Amino acid sequence: MPTNNVGKIVQGALSSGRNFLLEPESKEVAGSYGMPVTKFKVCKSVGEAIKYSHEIGYPVVLKIVSPDVLHKSDVGAVKINLKNDSEVREAYGEIVKNVKKFKNDVKVLGVIVEELAPQGHEVIVGMAKDPQFGPALMFGLGGIFVEVLKDVSFRIAPLTEYDARDMIQEIKGYPILTGIRGQKPADIESLVDIILRVSKLVTEHPEIEQLDLNPIFVYPQGAKIVDARIMLSVSGEKR
Repeated sequence: MPTNNVGKIVQGALSSGRNFLLEPESKEVAGSYGMPVTKFKVCKSVGEAIKYSHEIGYPVVLKIVSPDVLHKSDVGAVKINLKNDSEVREAYGEIVKNVKKFKNDVKVLGVIVEELAPQGHEVIVGMAKDPQFGPALMFGLGGIFVEVLKDVSFRIAPLTEYDARDMIQEIKGYPILTGIRGQKPADIESLVDIILRVSKLVTEHPEIEQLDLNPIFVYPQGAKIVDARIMLSVSGEKR
């Protein structure tokens, strides 16, 4: 069962003294609940990274996997749009070098190799625990829309399909998703599905304290979760 798999990942993190999941763990959790995450693999060597790049096809993205590096971009631990073997080889070496410069005794668990998702409408789905009501889900357009305009909507889990659809339509930027100035409309059904799956995940796993799927690229057909972050309650209990 997916929930058993999620439970093992969560307990593994907590037993390691972490109150957060690493990016590949967060994506595995999301994927276990049927959410459309990018194809990825944690590679332990340059050779393995190149081999997997061939499997999923160029271009690819490389990111460090380390419990000591939470903000990967800030330390030069993310390389995007790599188009061939030599670029992957160079990027792999630079990433490891950069994180060791950031922290000499950094713990490197590997490097994520993942597909480069095509640009689409950028949205965010998140969850934070409300002290009184429990898991509160959030939806909004990504990028400057969420950072500057704070154009987001909230609902308390568990959600119905009506709730999910309503919170999408509630934001001021909703017309962007329906298609303006000749752009194709975004696949709203795929967003409804992701929101409902997040609701199910956080309802069934109260040890999840906070969740961010950001960015999610949504297309005329389908969507891809590019990055995922999950924080845990150390007690493992719902607050």
